[in-house]
Amino acid sequence: MGTLRIHFTADDLTRVTLADQPDPLWEVVFTRFRLRDRLRPLAFRHWFAALHAEPARTARMRPGALLLDALAPAGPYFPDFLTPYEAGRGLGHGLEALRRTPRRRLAAELGRLARHRPLPRWARPLAEGDARALDRLADALRDYHAAAVAPFQASVDAAFAADRDSRAGVVLGGGVEALLAGLGPPIRWTPPVLEVDYVVDQDLALGGRGLRLVPSYFCQRTPLSMADPGLPPVLIYPIPQRHRWRPAARRTGGADLSALMGANRSAVLHALDRDVTTTQLARLLRVSPATASRHATVLREAGLIDTRRDGTAVLHTRTPLGTALLEGDVAPSPPPGPAAVRRR
Repeated sequence: MGTLRIHFTADDLTRVTLADQPDPLWEVVFTRFRLRDRLRPLAFRHWFAALHAEPARTARMRPGALLLDALAPAGPYFPDFLTPYEAGRGLGHGLEALRRTPRRRLAAELGRLARHRPLPRWARPLAEGDARALDRLADALRDYHAAAVAPFQASVDAAFAADRDSRAGVVLGGGVEALLAGLGPPIRWTPPVLEVDYVVDQDLALGGRGLRLVPSYFCQRTPLSMADPGLPPVLIYPIPQRHRWRPAARRTGGADLSALMGANRSAVLHALDRDVTTTQLARLLRVSPATASRHATVLREAGLIDTRRDGTAVLHTRTPLGTALLEGDVAPSPPPGPAAVRRR
């Protein structure tokens, strides 16, 4: 794990902006990352289920998924041309910008990717700027978005709006520096540098260009930025877990909670109304400490528990969001209704 250091000037602080809508191509890339997660985030469980509810949905996603698996693999790099700045204005603008990517840039970025992993033969025309290859990529990403993101847009938009409203309130109360300081882990404001726990060590000098902050629904854990420091500066950061949950229409019973997260994780959440170590948790659940730790990781990433170290012990406790879930006050965002699932 490295650190991204974003260097601000006084001018840059006056040019920090919050995106006014989710970026559809960043969300496309992040959904592919989420589908590769070894531990599936609880807040996305309904999303996972709905994606696989109909074979036609996964069939429509497949061409884009195969392209993304090659072009945006797990690792320290994927090409910037997949997430053009113009996509901040909407999917159509982003795909048009992708189609217009200069040949020299395609060759450079795909050449850089090839240094990390071998590329399939079909990537060669893309690297050469072949218009038909770019059209195929854009069409596949459009279909992937239509199947994996668009049916869930109401949930994405609601979480995005909640995060944006909370950030706007911080700016009104304390200014831009309060906004930067309040982005939360893994982001730290140490004026005049914004430090981000990152996949590599990297410095980004804004040089008066400012910074666009983009909340992302499907981003988890690690914020991302453009690999090329010469491109318009953006920082894509995960929306806090509390914004991915909605007020519950009815009280959640124990059976419903077990169906959502499994009996063991439900038991963990019930047990954590006080500080409990991983070893104590394992004894309560009658599982191994490694299994108890995995359950705690899933719940922590969902924002339902907090974990802290106290000397040699690791202590877990339930968060207010976890308590609200137990009491039936919140629930995960629902999957789309039948009409949305069948949309083409």
